[in-house]
Amino acid sequence: MVKGLIGTSDTGSSFVRRPPRLGDEVYNAIYAQLMSLKIPPGGRISVDSLVRELGVSQTPIREALSRLEALGLVVKTHLIGYSAAPQLDKDRLQQLYELRLLLEPFAAGRAAVNMTDEAIEALEKVDKDMRSARNDDPRLAYGEFAQSDSTFHDLIAIGSGNLLIHETLARLHTHVHLFRLFFHARATTDANDEHERIIAAIKQKDAAAAEAAMRDHIERSRKRFMMIFGSE
Repeated sequence: MVKGLIGTSDTGSSFVRRPPRLGDEVYNAIYAQLMSLKIPPGGRISVDSLVRELGVSQTPIREALSRLEALGLVVKTHLIGYSAAPQLDKDRLQQLYELRLLLEPFAAGRAAVNMTDEAIEALEKVDKDMRSARNDDPRLAYGEFAQSDSTFHDLIAIGSGNLLIHETLARLHTHVHLFRLFFHARATTDANDEHERIIAAIKQKDAAAAEAAMRDHIERSRKRFMMIFGSE
């Protein structure tokens, strides 16, 4: 993950440093604004404004917006342009967690049986990166955590050996939409502790413990995010 993507020009406006990996830096900068709700759900996204703010041409911005559209974070409307996708409502959030509870504990249990040592090392590396991530811009830090959290769960789904589970969860872009609901550091520290228990069970090849740890993690996550709607 590239650190310190956004700098400041002599006029005080923010801009993205050009070299290297300009496309990824622009993508991460816009992603962070969407995740932190600087660009609110349903808000118009002006390409020209982003050109001025980030100090780049329209090309990397349009490429980034296309990638974000594929994630379901951005909507493109004919003759109107880009806007941020609507936010999850309470019913949709509840349905999302019902599906997660059906699929992810099972996937974690299977991952405890099927994951190779190399795959577990990759999982531990993502976990370590999430714990040590630092960024002066809280929006970028939060966006980075959300991306890493998605990778963490994706690795477990892949490690389950069940491609249908992995494909189903990947299409939902679960973590992208969840973290956009709740821009708060508590969501990250609690998740780190819960991830640690999942990894420990997988390393011990204990399918029952891995399944239980994942179910507990998802239940706790559900309570954290349902608080937004004033209920659990």
